[in-house]
Amino acid sequence: MTQLPAYFLPQPPVNEDEATLVLFDQLYEETRAQGEGAAIHYSLAAPKWQFLCYLCNRHHFVLHGSGRADITEFEPRKANDVTEFGDRCAVYASSDGIWAMYFAIVNRDNSVTSLINACFQVVERTGKSESYYFFSINEDAFAHTPWREGTIYLLPGDSFTQQPHQHYQGNEIEIAQWASPIPVKPLAKLRVTPEDFPFLPQILSHDPLTLSERAIADPDAFPWLEK
Repeated sequence: MTQLPAYFLPQPPVNEDEATLVLFDQLYEETRAQGEGAAIHYSLAAPKWQFLCYLCNRHHFVLHGSGRADITEFEPRKANDVTEFGDRCAVYASSDGIWAMYFAIVNRDNSVTSLINACFQVVERTGKSESYYFFSINEDAFAHTPWREGTIYLLPGDSFTQQPHQHYQGNEIEIAQWASPIPVKPLAKLRVTPEDFPFLPQILSHDPLTLSERAIADPDAFPWLEK
């Protein structure tokens, strides 16, 4: 694997001991018993992002993070993205709990107007690497209120397809982004706070105008940081 730049953050260690997995299984079954759209009442010691990743890995959910807590159905919407996969009319979701949480806790209602982010694994002959992340928001948002409480929605993965593998800096990568061309109803939801996000101090900032100029000049130079 080509050495990745230091600004890509590796996933924190995951606690997968048997006792934790048993508690995750119990909470999952309790949530299922409540029926469609149930609110997950989380009181476990393990971080919420680990439970969300467990749901994706073990039960094939995909996740959507939002500032709204009252969504009963997601409708396909036209996105604005530099990739063909992410620039179409669809319901978008992630198969990674940390990435979904980023979209839930950034305050897009007021101060956050520009987001640059990524979540991927490097595909190797022996398997896939750990997940890597990148997070940045417009620099002027930090002077206001950039964070909020949010909600993670658990969506059934049946109608979703994953973004095709990409090549980045000599690596084949698998991006944790999924899209559904049809409306989707959430099966459950989990409330999260900025304190639940493990990379809050590592969220970077950028000037949207400068970033746009760099992206136009070199579309393949993500994340368009100053060299």
